[in-house]
This record gives sequence, C-alpha cells and structure tokens, in this order.
Amino acid sequence: MKVIFTRVVLFGWLLLALVLSSQAQGSDQLSAVRSAIASGSSRGLAQYLAPSVEVGFDGDKQSYNATQTELVMKNFFAKNPPASFDIVHQGASNEGIPYAIGHYVGRNGSYQVFIKLKPKQSTPMIDTLDFTKE
Repeated sequence: MKVIFTRVVLFGWLLLALVLSSQAQGSDQLSAVRSAIASGSSRGLAQYLAPSVEVGFDGDKQSYNATQTELVMKNFFAKNPPASFDIVHQGASNEGIPYAIGHYVGRNGSYQVFIKLKPKQSTPMIDTLDFTKE
C-alpha cells in the first residue's frame, strides 16, 4: 500500500512539473511578441509571423502573407501608437495550440487582442492576430 501511495505522489509531482514547464515555455514565447506589440514595432513583430496570418480588426478578418501582415500592422501602429499592451491571459487549447489575450491601449482607444500561435514551434509563429475595439 505504501509503495502504491509513493508512486501516485511521485507521478503527481512529475505531472505538475511537466505542466509548469510547458506554461513557462509558452510564457517565454509570448514575451517577445508582447514586447513587439507594446513598442509598436511591426518589424519586431514580423520575425514571429507565420507564412500566412489571419488578421482581424473589429470582426473584419483577412489572411495575409507575412510581408503583407507586417505592412498592415505598421499602418495600424501608425494610426494607433501604443500607450500600453499587456497580456491578461494565456493558455493552450486541448490540442496544444498556444494563445494569449491581451489589452492594447492606443491613441484611438482600447482593444482586446487575441493572439494564436502555431503549435509545437520552438520560436513563436503567429497564426492569428485579432483586434476588437472595446
């Protein structure tokens, strides 16, 4: 009985360590993306873009290649320079797709930002950027 209890406790600790490790990795990935958005740097953001990115503004979504996405974001940052950007929630779907929800404050108002990354990448690859005005 004592052996079974010890194995269950050990397995629980290992599972907890695995979960905390994967959350820390997702946090590290998103910190570079957060910094690029917070500074309004479309060039900084471009290095984390997937080859094709779905970009949305207030429900109007379109797919762009990485170069077009960089230009779209450059125009957005020019019209809405960031005052602040913070990630308020991050996680992963059941399939392991990392995502984050942020709060962007710019010249023309506040936006809720949804960022979805491509799964299982060593560096963040943004698959979706969606800005919804609050």
